[in-house]
Amino acid sequence: VQLQASGGGLVQAGGSLRLSCAASGSIFVAGAIGWYRQAPGKQRELVAAISTTTGGVTKYADFVQGRFTISKDYAKNTVYLQMNSLKPEDTAVYYCAAGKGLIYSSYATPTRYDYWGQGTLVTVSS
Repeated sequence: VQLQASGGGLVQAGGSLRLSCAASGSIFVAGAIGWYRQAPGKQRELVAAISTTTGGVTKYADFVQGRFTISKDYAKNTVYLQMNSLKPEDTAVYYCAAGKGLIYSSYATPTRYDYWGQGTLVTVSS
């Protein structure tokens, strides 16, 4: 069971990045995958999550405010986080996580996820 997060980097405020989370198939087909972030001195917080079952219900944090989009590609077993209009306060390490059988009401509860990727650093300069 592995999750591989990638796509982080340094970008200027107002710029865009796309993060990728490649997951093993057994996780991808039954549950949910979420993107969390953790800034220095702060708690880990949900950014967005998506159900990996048919329909793909999504959940976004309030601070996303329509700037980010989470999506999935079944063929590639990959979940993406497209981040636009980035702000300096978006600077953090971004993690993807997967939860088997995870339901919508638990998407924002990090302890309910079974597997975590290694994180990818996003730095937004002002």
